[in-house]
Amino acid sequence: MANIKSQIKRNRQNEVRHERNKARRSEMKTAIKRALEAAEAGDADRAAELAVAAQQSIDKAVSSGIIKKNTASRRKSQLHRQVNQLLDA
Repeated sequence: MANIKSQIKRNRQNEVRHERNKARRSEMKTAIKRALEAAEAGDADRAAELAVAAQQSIDKAVSSGIIKKNTASRRKSQLHRQVNQLLDA
């Protein structure tokens, strides 16, 4: 346990940020999962709509520093590739 006042505050801030980041990361993963499930069901309009929502969620994660820019780019590419593949099949 920290004895220094500034470190105690830093620990509190880290806990709050950790929870906020965890929630945003979970939100991002859920959005991706929903888009893929809609594509599996064959609902093209809904899948496209959810894919755009997932892309926005990924971009929010990048802007808040949760994931890196290249990781986001890779995830968006994979998402759209998988959605298109499921809809074509």
